[in-house]
Amino acid sequence: MATTGHRNARRTDALSKQRIVEAAIEILDRDGEDALTFRALAAHLATGSGAIYWHVANKNDLLTAATDRVFFHAMADAAHQTRPRESIRAIALGVFDAIDAHPWVGAQLPREPWSALLQLFERIGGQVQALGVFEAAQFNCASALVNYILGVAQQNAASARLLLHETGRTAFLEAVTARWTQHDRAAYPFVHQVATQLREHDDREQFLAGIDIFLAGVESAC
Repeated sequence: MATTGHRNARRTDALSKQRIVEAAIEILDRDGEDALTFRALAAHLATGSGAIYWHVANKNDLLTAATDRVFFHAMADAAHQTRPRESIRAIALGVFDAIDAHPWVGAQLPREPWSALLQLFERIGGQVQALGVFEAAQFNCASALVNYILGVAQQNAASARLLLHETGRTAFLEAVTARWTQHDRAAYPFVHQVATQLREHDDREQFLAGIDIFLAGVESAC
């Protein structure tokens, strides 16, 4: 007897861990961490949960693999840089953009400090060494850079999702600038001086300016 269609609309092609991780990233980006369940993933892949468990033990393993995949791509461009300073800037900007595009990554990193965070610390630390920083100062220099990169990237992503989504970036910054400049100029002279820059600043450029400030300090430890 001839069969018609695909039974239960299941996939007949091979299911790989890479495909599972990519599908998980799609769900995380679209709906957030709470939406990532093995049932939702199975429906997204048109397969059974058992097929997924063959490749991934549990949700934590899946989140770790997804975070590792995002970080791998985030730091890939830095491999083409031959100078330590430019490599650090490329790594930092790659991570900044990755967390902006995948805000769930920021929440995942503290839970798995031996995975993607380890990759970042090794890459930054290696470039700190290449800069010629004294060995006794290398740990502190690398730690300061990593903490700045992750802290600013996570704060930027959180602000974009929680505040800017409803009002738009321009309107949000206009509102903040207006509130800042309501205060007495004599009491807040610096705030009034930089208010225009706050309203017009580019987040990525400001982030890289901070990296350059850190690198100036790191290079003084050489």
